Amino acid sequence: MFGRKKEALKEGEYIFASKPDGPYRNMIFGVATGVEGSKIGVSGTIVNPVGLKNKVSQGKAGPRSAEILAAPTPANCIFAFIYRTEHETFNEILDLDENKVILISSKMYSVLDGWIRESLSELLNNVLSLPDGQERDQAKRVLKQRMDTLYDKNLKQNLYSICRSLKILN
Repeated sequence: MFGRKKEALKEGEYIFASKPDGPYRNMIFGVATGVEGSKIGVSGTIVNPVGLKNKVSQGKAGPRSAEILAAPTPANCIFAFIYRTEHETFNEILDLDENKVILISSKMYSVLDGWIRESLSELLNNVLSLPDGQERDQAKRVLKQRMDTLYDKNLKQNLYSICRSLKILN
Protein backbone atom coordinates (compact mmCIF):
# COMPACT_ATOMS: atom_id res chain seq x y z
CA MET A 1 0.00 0.00 0.00
CA PHE A 2 2.32 2.71 -1.32
CA GLY A 3 5.54 1.72 0.40
CA ARG A 4 3.99 1.01 3.77
CA LYS A 5 3.83 -2.34 5.45
CA LYS A 6 0.56 -4.12 4.85
CA GLU A 7 -1.67 -3.14 7.68
CA ALA A 8 -5.29 -3.67 8.42
CA LEU A 9 -7.61 -1.09 6.97
CA LYS A 10 -9.59 0.82 9.54
CA GLU A 11 -12.96 2.49 9.44
CA GLY A 12 -12.68 6.14 8.41
CA GLU A 13 -9.58 5.75 6.22
CA TYR A 14 -9.57 6.97 2.64
CA ILE A 15 -9.22 4.35 -0.06
CA PHE A 16 -8.84 3.97 -3.80
CA ALA A 17 -9.94 0.84 -5.65
CA SER A 18 -11.11 -0.22 -9.08
CA LYS A 19 -13.85 -2.45 -10.38
CA PRO A 20 -14.01 -4.33 -13.72
CA ASP A 21 -16.16 -2.84 -16.48
CA GLY A 22 -15.65 -4.87 -19.62
CA PRO A 23 -11.99 -4.93 -20.65
CA TYR A 24 -11.19 -1.92 -18.45
CA ARG A 25 -11.78 -0.82 -14.87
CA ASN A 26 -13.80 1.95 -13.25
CA MET A 27 -12.23 3.87 -10.37
CA ILE A 28 -13.60 4.06 -6.85
CA PHE A 29 -12.49 6.43 -4.12
CA GLY A 30 -14.09 7.01 -0.78
CA VAL A 31 -14.04 6.29 2.93
CA ALA A 32 -14.00 2.90 4.58
CA THR A 33 -17.28 2.66 6.48
CA GLY A 34 -16.65 -0.71 8.04
CA VAL A 35 -14.16 -3.56 7.94
CA GLU A 36 -14.91 -7.18 8.68
CA GLY A 37 -12.32 -9.75 7.70
CA SER A 38 -11.61 -9.34 3.99
CA LYS A 39 -14.76 -7.28 3.38
CA ILE A 40 -14.71 -3.51 3.47
CA GLY A 41 -17.66 -1.16 3.23
CA VAL A 42 -16.95 1.88 1.08
CA SER A 43 -18.88 5.11 0.79
CA GLY A 44 -17.65 7.30 -2.03
CA THR A 45 -17.73 7.75 -5.78
CA ILE A 46 -17.31 5.39 -8.72
CA VAL A 47 -16.01 6.99 -11.90
CA ASN A 48 -16.40 5.61 -15.41
CA PRO A 49 -13.77 7.30 -17.65
CA VAL A 50 -15.91 7.02 -20.81
CA GLY A 51 -13.97 9.69 -22.71
CA LEU A 52 -10.64 7.89 -22.40
CA LYS A 53 -12.30 4.53 -23.11
CA ASN A 54 -13.68 6.00 -26.34
CA LYS A 55 -10.28 7.41 -27.34
CA VAL A 56 -8.61 4.04 -26.79
CA SER A 57 -11.33 2.12 -28.66
CA GLN A 58 -11.01 4.54 -31.61
CA GLY A 59 -7.22 4.08 -31.66
CA LYS A 60 -6.62 7.77 -30.84
CA ALA A 61 -4.72 7.09 -27.62
CA GLY A 62 -1.42 5.42 -26.91
CA PRO A 63 -0.54 2.36 -24.87
CA ARG A 64 -0.19 4.45 -21.68
CA SER A 65 -3.91 5.28 -21.86
CA ALA A 66 -4.86 1.61 -22.17
CA GLU A 67 -2.56 0.86 -19.22
CA ILE A 68 -4.32 3.51 -17.10
CA LEU A 69 -7.70 1.99 -17.94
CA ALA A 70 -6.53 -1.55 -17.23
CA ALA A 71 -4.70 -0.81 -13.96
CA PRO A 72 -5.73 2.56 -12.53
CA THR A 73 -3.91 3.97 -9.52
CA PRO A 74 -4.44 7.15 -7.52
CA ALA A 75 -1.42 8.65 -9.30
CA ASN A 76 -2.42 7.88 -12.89
CA CYS A 77 -6.23 8.12 -12.76
CA ILE A 78 -6.15 11.93 -13.10
CA PHE A 79 -5.09 11.39 -16.72
CA ALA A 80 -8.38 9.52 -17.25
CA PHE A 81 -10.25 12.43 -15.64
CA ILE A 82 -9.02 14.83 -18.35
CA TYR A 83 -11.61 13.43 -20.72
CA ARG A 84 -15.34 13.04 -20.21
CA THR A 85 -16.34 11.00 -17.18
CA GLU A 86 -19.52 9.62 -15.73
CA HIS A 87 -19.81 9.15 -12.01
CA GLU A 88 -22.25 8.10 -9.34
CA THR A 89 -22.38 7.49 -5.63
CA PHE A 90 -20.78 4.24 -4.51
CA ASN A 91 -22.01 2.57 -1.30
CA GLU A 92 -21.04 -1.06 -1.53
CA ILE A 93 -18.88 -3.73 0.00
CA LEU A 94 -15.56 -4.63 -1.62
CA ASP A 95 -13.77 -7.92 -1.09
CA LEU A 96 -10.06 -7.36 -0.43
CA ASP A 97 -9.32 -10.79 -1.94
CA GLU A 98 -10.89 -9.74 -5.26
CA ASN A 99 -10.20 -5.99 -5.41
CA LYS A 100 -6.93 -4.15 -5.00
CA VAL A 101 -7.65 -1.51 -2.36
CA ILE A 102 -5.05 1.23 -1.83
CA LEU A 103 -4.91 3.50 1.20
CA ILE A 104 -4.74 7.16 0.16
CA SER A 105 -4.19 10.37 2.10
CA SER A 106 -6.93 12.88 2.80
CA LYS A 107 -5.14 15.28 0.41
CA MET A 108 -5.26 12.75 -2.43
CA TYR A 109 -8.91 12.05 -1.67
CA SER A 110 -9.76 15.76 -1.79
CA VAL A 111 -7.99 16.13 -5.17
CA LEU A 112 -9.84 13.16 -6.70
CA ASP A 113 -13.14 14.26 -5.19
CA GLY A 114 -12.56 17.84 -6.32
CA TRP A 115 -12.02 16.79 -9.95
CA ILE A 116 -15.45 15.18 -9.93
CA ARG A 117 -17.34 17.61 -7.66
CA GLU A 118 -16.07 20.69 -9.54
CA SER A 119 -16.75 19.14 -12.99
CA LEU A 120 -13.15 19.78 -14.03
CA SER A 121 -13.25 16.92 -16.54
CA GLU A 122 -16.06 18.64 -18.39
CA LEU A 123 -14.27 22.01 -18.43
CA LEU A 124 -10.99 20.49 -19.68
CA ASN A 125 -12.78 18.37 -22.26
CA ASN A 126 -14.52 21.51 -23.59
CA VAL A 127 -11.14 23.15 -24.19
CA LEU A 128 -9.51 20.06 -25.71
CA SER A 129 -12.38 19.17 -28.04
CA LEU A 130 -12.80 22.58 -29.66
CA PRO A 131 -10.75 23.76 -32.65
CA ASP A 132 -8.65 26.93 -32.28
CA GLY A 133 -10.82 30.02 -32.35
CA GLN A 134 -13.22 32.11 -30.32
CA GLU A 135 -15.13 29.18 -28.81
CA ARG A 136 -11.94 27.53 -27.58
CA ASP A 137 -10.67 30.86 -26.19
CA GLN A 138 -13.97 31.26 -24.32
CA ALA A 139 -13.69 27.68 -22.95
CA LYS A 140 -10.16 28.50 -21.75
CA ARG A 141 -11.43 31.65 -20.00
CA VAL A 142 -14.17 29.64 -18.25
CA LEU A 143 -11.60 27.04 -17.15
CA LYS A 144 -9.21 29.75 -15.91
CA GLN A 145 -12.01 31.45 -13.96
CA ARG A 146 -12.94 28.12 -12.37
CA MET A 147 -9.30 27.48 -11.45
CA ASP A 148 -9.04 30.89 -9.84
CA THR A 149 -12.07 30.20 -7.63
CA LEU A 150 -10.90 26.82 -6.27
CA TYR A 151 -10.32 26.85 -2.52
CA ASP A 152 -8.44 23.55 -2.17
CA LYS A 153 -4.76 24.36 -2.62
CA ASN A 154 -3.79 20.81 -3.64
CA LEU A 155 -6.59 20.59 -6.21
CA LYS A 156 -5.62 23.97 -7.64
CA GLN A 157 -1.94 22.95 -7.94
CA ASN A 158 -2.90 19.65 -9.55
CA LEU A 159 -5.18 21.34 -12.09
CA TYR A 160 -2.57 23.98 -12.97
CA SER A 161 0.01 21.24 -13.46
CA ILE A 162 -2.28 19.30 -15.81
CA CYS A 163 -3.16 22.46 -17.75
CA ARG A 164 0.52 23.37 -18.17
CA SER A 165 1.37 19.86 -19.39
CA LEU A 166 -1.51 20.03 -21.89
CA LYS A 167 -0.32 23.49 -22.98
CA ILE A 168 -3.75 25.04 -22.58
CA LEU A 169 -2.69 27.94 -20.34
CA ASN A 170 -1.48 31.00 -22.20
